[in-house]
Amino acid sequence: MSNASLAAAAADLLSSRADSLPKSPSLVGLDGFVDTILHVVATRESAEKYTRLESMAEFGGKIAAAAGLSANFEMVQQMVKLGGNGPIMANALDAYGTPVTYVGILGAPNIHPVFADFAARANVISLAEPGYTDAIEFDDGKLMFGKHISLRDVNWENLLGHIPLERLVKLFNDSSLIALVNWTMLTGMTRIFEELLKKVMPLVTEPRWIFFDLADPAKRTREDIAKAVDLIAKFQKHAKVILGLNLQEGRQIGEVLGFPPCEETHEAVAAHAAKIREKLGVETVVIHPVSFAAAADSTGTSAVQGPFIEKPKITTGAGDHFNAGFCIARMLEAPLDVSLQIGVGTSGFYVRTAKSPTVEDMVSFLRTL
Repeated sequence: MSNASLAAAAADLLSSRADSLPKSPSLVGLDGFVDTILHVVATRESAEKYTRLESMAEFGGKIAAAAGLSANFEMVQQMVKLGGNGPIMANALDAYGTPVTYVGILGAPNIHPVFADFAARANVISLAEPGYTDAIEFDDGKLMFGKHISLRDVNWENLLGHIPLERLVKLFNDSSLIALVNWTMLTGMTRIFEELLKKVMPLVTEPRWIFFDLADPAKRTREDIAKAVDLIAKFQKHAKVILGLNLQEGRQIGEVLGFPPCEETHEAVAAHAAKIREKLGVETVVIHPVSFAAAADSTGTSAVQGPFIEKPKITTGAGDHFNAGFCIARMLEAPLDVSLQIGVGTSGFYVRTAKSPTVEDMVSFLRTL
């Protein structure tokens, strides 16, 4: 199928099946961050006018040149927004029309103001204060500096303290999609996986989609990653597992599973997704590099080019929007290539507008591709 035909097929599927989304709830967790998006000033011309550093390499060169000396960098705040893999993905799911329950760290005892609009639209259960991230954006990537002390409060005991086991089981049974994200930063997540497998998943009455995003596991040990991936595979006994990875994460997981790193081509990434899927025995593995996405499921493999833009308005959260769009498509029983198209379309719309698309937004956007 040509790119234009695939985009048209994705638009048609969304148009024809989106009415089911308000009857398909999503349960998402467990992180939460306040994100401050920043640009670095290269040259300031006046109080209002400046040029920014556009590349990470340029910024890195300036830092290296200051070694042994000192340097002053001016940051210009672009926006303060809800952050964290979970809230961004949940916000995107909500925009598509699936009722969202969010469990995470959005503020305690009161919800942080940055989450107020989201909390008014979703059913929110907050476990603790959020984390904080300064995201310095460039045209070729971003640097994220996090303050993570509150993330230690994401643990099994605190989760049960806010949601008794019987209610937690009901939330899982009432949800068409469950998304558990940001394992890397949430050091209590492995134990949560173990307890869910013992006490919740055996009581889930029918298979439903469950999505996992490890979120840049490079700083975790090989042993920790291997254990987490093994636990994720065990969820397949009770649910339809989607493992979502960016390219670097795909290479890291592949290395842990004994595979060599793949090249950044459609064919190589799709084959890598298939190897991971076969090794783990899960329903779907999807890998999304910057410019395209590839996936493998029981029907085979597929790869879809994304709608590239040279000067994105925002990049923080692009991967989470891909994940939301892909999961929406899976919930709508879309074929694998259409699911990828809706995923890259959702990400592409978001980086152009800094807005999560509605169904109407996405249908219109896809018809322009």
